[in-house]
Amino acid sequence: MSFSEKSKHLKVSTNKRFLTYSNGEPFFYLGDTAWELFHRLTRDEADLYLQDRASKGFTVIQAVALAELDGLTVSNPYGEFPLINNDPTKVNEKYFEHVDYVIQKAASLGLFTGLLPTWGDKWNKKWGAGPEIFTVENARIYGTWIANRYKEYPIIWILGGDRPIETENHKEVICAMANGIRNVIGNTQLITFHPMGDHTSSEVFHNDLWLDFNMFQSGHVARDLPNYKFTLNDYHKTPTKPVLDGEPRYEDHPVNWRIENGYFDDFDVRQAAYWSMLSGACGHTYGNQNIWQFWQKDRKPISEAHTPWKDALKHPGATQLGYMRQLFESRPWQLALPDQIIVSASKNNHVKAALASDGSFAFVYIPNGETIEINLSRLSGQQLFAWWFNPKTGVTTIIGKFSGQNYKTFKAPGEQFRGNDWVLVVDDSSKFFQMPDTKI
Repeated sequence: MSFSEKSKHLKVSTNKRFLTYSNGEPFFYLGDTAWELFHRLTRDEADLYLQDRASKGFTVIQAVALAELDGLTVSNPYGEFPLINNDPTKVNEKYFEHVDYVIQKAASLGLFTGLLPTWGDKWNKKWGAGPEIFTVENARIYGTWIANRYKEYPIIWILGGDRPIETENHKEVICAMANGIRNVIGNTQLITFHPMGDHTSSEVFHNDLWLDFNMFQSGHVARDLPNYKFTLNDYHKTPTKPVLDGEPRYEDHPVNWRIENGYFDDFDVRQAAYWSMLSGACGHTYGNQNIWQFWQKDRKPISEAHTPWKDALKHPGATQLGYMRQLFESRPWQLALPDQIIVSASKNNHVKAALASDGSFAFVYIPNGETIEINLSRLSGQQLFAWWFNPKTGVTTIIGKFSGQNYKTFKAPGEQFRGNDWVLVVDDSSKFFQMPDTKI
């Protein structure tokens, strides 16, 4: 939906659990990590990428102004560098005209840009290209400048960039940039922080007023990594703030960066997404190892990228997360609260569930095709309606109606094995909810 039909501004909901448009309508954050978008793609390539992501149901594109992969010393496709003499107070207008184009194109397709003013190696090199160029003073100046440039666009500001806060100076630099942005935008745009792997923004910045919602990076170290623990940790913090996984395991990324471990696939993508969403997240981010770096055969691959990015657009995980969004939006999903009480113990772990606060529906994610017993006593309505949602295909299968009862056993379709995942949906029949329309 274009921004001529909806407000381009977002805010935190009144209950502080999710994001809404300025008119109060719920906003489903479905992001894609396109870190090198401004740095590596031509305008025609950016058009292709953005049109693909919009067609699959994404709502946020996460990209970096001062990019990670030699973003200060290797030009964009038009021969332009972002800064003059690597000085954040002296920007190259020609470079940012290209950034303008991409952000405007995204907006024309109904996409927010999750804009990182810089990657983290520019304030804490730690590893990567660097160099470190930010001080507290020039971070404030740069934050003010870039906020003024994009204050009228559909932007979500994402500070940080995959590096740790290791010193007081690091924290002061980030806060200076954040406050430079906030002083310009007021409350018209949201700000968060993208941390390094296995960390969350709440560790350092939860109580900072500029941080509107928490973002964590569950990362790429292992299959079946319980990213929902990060979600629940931040979900239960006070003051209450929305939370989401801003960088989970990427599709086609080698497990723990070693190809002998195999590659994460679309099941790994779905598992991380449903685990986090049913644990109280306000949205989720997809990533593909080939797409974030826009790898093609004439470029040096990072971490074993091996699929040209245009081919990687066809990988199934991205489409399947579009199905997930459609499933959630077919119900008043902002009412869904994490609720493991409704799930009786199963032989396999990590069945995750959420129950609407008014009892009108429940979602139960079953990752391995197991049989589960559900406590239905807290669902509303004298008659319930149950059905299966296939997160791989978006296809629904009706189980049927039944009178309210305390417990009922459900057997997921097919055999029990890792990757035979299903979502059980149980509705209060009197609500007459519709099935999701998963045509992407």
